[in-house]
Amino acid sequence: MTAEVLAALKPKAGGRYADGTLGGAGHAVSILDASSPTGWLYGCDRDGAAVEAARHRLAAFTGRFEIHQGNFADLADWIPAEVCDGVLLDLGMSSPQLDSPERGFSFQHEGPLDMRMDPRQTLTAAELVNGSSEQELARIFWELGGERDSRRLAKAIVRGRESRKFETTRQLADWIESLSLRRGRKAHPATKIFQALRIAVNDEIGSLTRGLAAAVKILKPGGRLAVITFHSLEDRIVKEFGRERTCSYTCPGGVDVPELRQPRAPELSWVTRKAVRPGEVELRGNPRSRSAQLRVLEKLSVATVGERRD
Repeated sequence: MTAEVLAALKPKAGGRYADGTLGGAGHAVSILDASSPTGWLYGCDRDGAAVEAARHRLAAFTGRFEIHQGNFADLADWIPAEVCDGVLLDLGMSSPQLDSPERGFSFQHEGPLDMRMDPRQTLTAAELVNGSSEQELARIFWELGGERDSRRLAKAIVRGRESRKFETTRQLADWIESLSLRRGRKAHPATKIFQALRIAVNDEIGSLTRGLAAAVKILKPGGRLAVITFHSLEDRIVKEFGRERTCSYTCPGGVDVPELRQPRAPELSWVTRKAVRPGEVELRGNPRSRSAQLRVLEKLSVATVGERRD
């Protein structure tokens, strides 16, 4: 969604921007190009291979970027407060990750049951599948994957691993398929299970929660935060974050009782209330973007807050 991201962030010469999920560096290239000749980019990715690929792809912009391998949840640890005119978080998996069997993200290819975005971490999907209790697996499948049959599948996986540990993507996917009926559904029955395991292995929900807060810290007043989500759980977290930070009051105990509301200055405002979805051109060139949703928030300045409260 390059055009939509550029429209949201409005890169300009001299501006400073952060891309917390470099991936293939497509957005990074576009931001640096649009902010030529003096725009600056901070970039990071948990995947070391993506970081190295980005360094090569951004070689033409040498002297105008700083790249780290790490989690976007830690952006505020190395980027100064209130220096960025825009921050982008593209939460989707990159094509190289999905298309590399050795990474274990997809059941379309045989590979180790890994799913680590950062290979330096110890926890893998195989360890999660083979070491978690039936109750914990059921919770992961339901809360992170929305799998309605979570309990039965968790029980079956625990039973199956008693005779043979799950070590590969196809082994797990085939076992789940043998337990499920497609009933005319296009999606493979293991789709939600793999999503849930990937989210759990990489603590994606915790990272997103911390990353949104970090992005606000490094944004200048008037700067914009653009977040691209790919499933309802991510999108719900972004919407709730936006709802909380754009609200002009608080309520004791977290329950919204009008009589108990206490005024406060909102930190952010919505640029667009509704999510921006990819257009037909984007979908033709990148079918994997079909579930993408872009939401954009702007950090308020003190003057703007005062104007809105008057």
